[in-house]
Amino acid sequence: MTPILELRGVTRRFGAKQVLAGVDLDVMPGQSLVVIGASGTGKSVLLKTILGLIPADGGSIRLDGVELVGAPARTLNAARARIGMLFQGGALFDSLPVWRNVTFALAADGRMAGKALRARAVELLAEVGLGADVADLGPAELSGGMQKRVALARAIAARPGILFFDEPTTGLDPIMTDIINRLLVAQVRALGGTAVTITHDMGSVRRIADRVAMLAEGRIKWTGPVAALDSSGNPWVEQFVEGRSEGPMRIAARD
Repeated sequence: MTPILELRGVTRRFGAKQVLAGVDLDVMPGQSLVVIGASGTGKSVLLKTILGLIPADGGSIRLDGVELVGAPARTLNAARARIGMLFQGGALFDSLPVWRNVTFALAADGRMAGKALRARAVELLAEVGLGADVADLGPAELSGGMQKRVALARAIAARPGILFFDEPTTGLDPIMTDIINRLLVAQVRALGGTAVTITHDMGSVRRIADRVAMLAEGRIKWTGPVAALDSSGNPWVEQFVEGRSEGPMRIAARD
């Protein structure tokens, strides 16, 4: 089977810090891939580099065989249109009501307008477990869990071929975390099952992943099925899964 998304030797540096140091990664059609790694290892940078929001310094990123590194704006925009993104923190527009947040992409490309947009927003909100009464609220009037669900509704609005989730359960309590994880699984399946999620929450990993990739020192150190996490034999994975301070990952402690 040919990967829908293929990364080879992807690099990205910020000043003296090499964040991505040659990432090789395949995402297969119908696969839910979760990238794990400690905070500050470049997981969010990886997603934003794939999207072209942060340009790669080198390497290759191919979406269905189309090269995105160094591609013109038209190619990048076409790629982004195929990807639904749930940003860390939701990234809702404070100045817009919920229904306009949800249908932002649909309005921008002219697919819908007026009452049809609001009606579609209500349908999408229902898919993530929110009622029509939420549609006219502002983001500031929502709880953290509700904001995540609104952001998920926005991510699926255009029925994308791939979904990206950036730390989707950060800051949520255990019950809301489980609700969001269940919604993610349901929506990934409804849209064909291709997703890339980054997280450091092992409970979420076990709930939503088909395969797992370990990112450390700017490279993928291990990939394998989620069922192999506890028997990977990989010291990076073992340290992360077991939550040990000692191991190949050196994280400075501060008083």
